[in-house]
Amino acid sequence: MSPWLRSFNPRPGTSVRLVCFPHAGGGPSSFRPWDALLPDSVELLAACYPGREDRFAEPAAPGLAEMGQDLAEALLPLLDRPWIAFGHSMGTIVAYETVRQLQHLGAPVPLSLHVSGRRSPDRGLGGTVHSAGEEGLKAELERLGGTPKEVLEDEMLRSAILGTVREDYRLVETYRPVADARVGCPVRVLGGRQDPELNGPSEDGAFGWSRFTTAAVTTRMLPGDHFYLVPHRREVVADVLSVLDPALVGASRTWPDTP
Repeated sequence: MSPWLRSFNPRPGTSVRLVCFPHAGGGPSSFRPWDALLPDSVELLAACYPGREDRFAEPAAPGLAEMGQDLAEALLPLLDRPWIAFGHSMGTIVAYETVRQLQHLGAPVPLSLHVSGRRSPDRGLGGTVHSAGEEGLKAELERLGGTPKEVLEDEMLRSAILGTVREDYRLVETYRPVADARVGCPVRVLGGRQDPELNGPSEDGAFGWSRFTTAAVTTRMLPGDHFYLVPHRREVVADVLSVLDPALVGASRTWPDTP
């Protein structure tokens, strides 16, 4: 399998693939607990960006569009069956770029593009977080939540994480979407009601995502902050699976309610 993708539990006979795109500073392992909540008919694949987990020594990608192109090429041989895309925060842009690139290549688009914790690709651009000092980056992580306090207080761990986070913020803050580039699949917007990234007016009721698809856009908000999806993992996974025929979903395996 391509270094851009991870499968925690390969299921060659699967009917559907779920491809997940992590947030800034995150890796594919952030989606590992999802695997036990999926039926045997759904195989989980998670994107692994350069600069994290077993790709830690690799330099960051030059841009989010380039990441989307590399991931599209990695996914091409795996799109022989229906698939769903799910991205959280920065991962929403990577997912959108991947779908856009696949569509350009004439490949199948996903049954649904689930975007979580971020407004549309043309919102929240620019910024100087990536050029801030260590304290500035640390404050940004504390604002969003999701990073354990003990990690931020450990000098070695903090240094390793902030290096990746800084590069990811550079990717987001320097990204500019292609004008009027819409994907041809439904978009499902999920988010936490107390997420600071989703504060403010939503001109189309869908945080701007209606400008980036030719299909329907629906939204669902859950209690919580930017990382609402951790305590609400079961609900988020069930929401993703809801686009499938119930006969494909069946009974999922059991999994403890860990955060």
